[in-house]
Amino acid sequence: MKFALLAAAGAAIALSGCQKADDAAFGKRVHDYLMAHPEVIQQAAQKLQEKQAAEAAKASTDAISKYRAQLERDPRDAVLNPNGKITVVEFFDYRCGYCKLAAPEVVKLVEQNPDVRVVFKQFPIFGEVSDTAAKIALTPAAKAKALPLYKSWMAEKALDEALVDRDLAAVGIDPAQARKAAADPAIERQILDTRALATALKIEGTPAFIVGDTLIPGADLDALRRAVKIARDGGLKTPS
Repeated sequence: MKFALLAAAGAAIALSGCQKADDAAFGKRVHDYLMAHPEVIQQAAQKLQEKQAAEAAKASTDAISKYRAQLERDPRDAVLNPNGKITVVEFFDYRCGYCKLAAPEVVKLVEQNPDVRVVFKQFPIFGEVSDTAAKIALTPAAKAKALPLYKSWMAEKALDEALVDRDLAAVGIDPAQARKAAADPAIERQILDTRALATALKIEGTPAFIVGDTLIPGADLDALRRAVKIARDGGLKTPS
C-alpha cells in the first residue's frame, strides 16, 4: 500500500509541470513534497481504505444475493420461528467461545421476537467434539429440540463428548440413537455444503451472522441488533 501511495503522490507531482526530470531528480521531488506535506499520505491511505471497504462490501452483498436460497431456505437446516418475516442466519460452532458469548442474544431474538426467523448453520471448526455436536444437531430428533439443545451446549464452558451425551439426555434425546443417526452420509454432505457456502461468502471464523444483505463477522451484538432493527423498518432484504 505504501508503494501505491507514493506512486499516486508522484503522479500528482508529475502532472503539476511539463518538464521531464530524470529518475533521481523526480524521486527527490516526491520525497521533498511528502516531507513537506505528510498529510497527503494519511489522506491517500484513508481514501484507499474506504475504496477497499466499499469494494469488499459490494462483493459481500453480491455473494449473499447469489447464495440467498442456500442461506435462508435450505430445508435441511434447523429453523426457529419459521414464520418470521426477518431472517437471521448464524454460522457457529458449539465449542466457540465467541459463539457462546453471542448465544444469549440469539436466544433472546428467538424468544422475544416472533417476527425474527433464525437459521442455524452448523459450521464446526474446533475439532472432533465440534464435528460430533454439529452432526448430532442435524439429526431429526435434535432439530426438533434445536433451541433447548443450543442453550445447553452453548452454556457448557468446555463441551466434550460426555457433556454432549448428558445434555442430549436432558432434553429427552437418546444419545446412542442420536449418534447412530448422525452417521448418515447426508449429514456429512450438509456440513460440507455449509463449509463451501462459508468459503464462497469469505466467512473464516465463528460466529458469523447474515441479516438481509449484511454480513456481521464475530460476536458484534450491537451490529446484529442494528441489522435486525433496519430489517424490521424495511431497510434490508427479507425473504418472501
